[in-house]
Amino acid sequence: MSDALLPALESCAQALHAPGQPLAIYRAVDAAMQRVIGHKLFTLLVADGDEVARIYSSNPTAYPVSGRKPMNRTPWGDVVLRDRKVWVAKGPADIEWAFFDHKLIFSLGLGQCINVPVAWDGRTIGTINVLDAEGRYGEEHGALAARFAPFLVAPYLAAARPR
Repeated sequence: MSDALLPALESCAQALHAPGQPLAIYRAVDAAMQRVIGHKLFTLLVADGDEVARIYSSNPTAYPVSGRKPMNRTPWGDVVLRDRKVWVAKGPADIEWAFFDHKLIFSLGLGQCINVPVAWDGRTIGTINVLDAEGRYGEEHGALAARFAPFLVAPYLAAARPR
């Protein structure tokens, strides 16, 4: 796992120079995290004030890129968005506790996830979300996943700007 980290980070750094942003960096982070951590679902969520929007999805049929929606305060949001801590769901009970759409998550064969806050200037501006089958992730995977958050700061800031 760790042998793949440095080349994966380098591929993300190179992707920042590629045309077609922000999709180029989103795809690069998706592919890099697939190599280092593995996942069946990868999504990116931008947080802008009290609103959130999905801006990238590896499965747009089940989890389409969507417009902004209100984000009410939740216990999960307190951990990831407010306290800016990586959260690793240990199994289906954690998924059910955190997400209203847990039935859809389970229907895709997913039973664990990692949520990584992306932060700038003391505030959370979004999350990286990777999901896979139950038994797939430990806390060490969360620590590895956090290494990819800095690559998304600039595109998240751009996505949060008023249009």
